[in-house]
Amino acid sequence: MTTFLDARTSQNASLANSIAIPILVINTPQLFGQIGLQTAGAGANPRAQFKGTISVQLPIALVGITITIVRGTLSTDPVIYSATSTFSLSLLAPQVITFSADDFNPPITPQLTYTAFVSSNLLGTIRVGPENFDGFVVSD
Repeated sequence: MTTFLDARTSQNASLANSIAIPILVINTPQLFGQIGLQTAGAGANPRAQFKGTISVQLPIALVGITITIVRGTLSTDPVIYSATSTFSLSLLAPQVITFSADDFNPPITPQLTYTAFVSSNLLGTIRVGPENFDGFVVSD
C-alpha cells in the first residue's frame, strides 16, 4: 500500500504578467522554484512527483528555453529532469511552459530538496509569471 509522506508548493508568481525578471546570462540556470519534502516514515520504493509552470516573454528571435530540476539546491546537483522548448520567430505573446517530472527511488534522508531552474539560449527573455513548482513524495 502506498503511503503519502509530504507535499509542498513553491509559488513565485501567481498571476500572468505579475513579474518582469530578465534572464541576463545565456545558458545559465536561474532558480524559479524550490521545495523540501519530508521523508519521515518512508518505506521501500520512495518516489517524488513534480509539476510546474513558468511563463516567459521571448525576444523576437528563435529561442530555446530549458527547464531543469535537480535533487539539491545547486544547478550542478544531480539532474532528475531537463527539457528544452524551442519557440519560433512568430510568437509575440508570453509563452506558458508546463512540465511534469518524477524521481524514482531517491535516497531516504530527513528531507529531500528539489530546485527548479530556467535558462535561455538568447538574451532578451523575460520571466513574466505565473511561476510555480510543486511536488509530493510517497513510498510503499
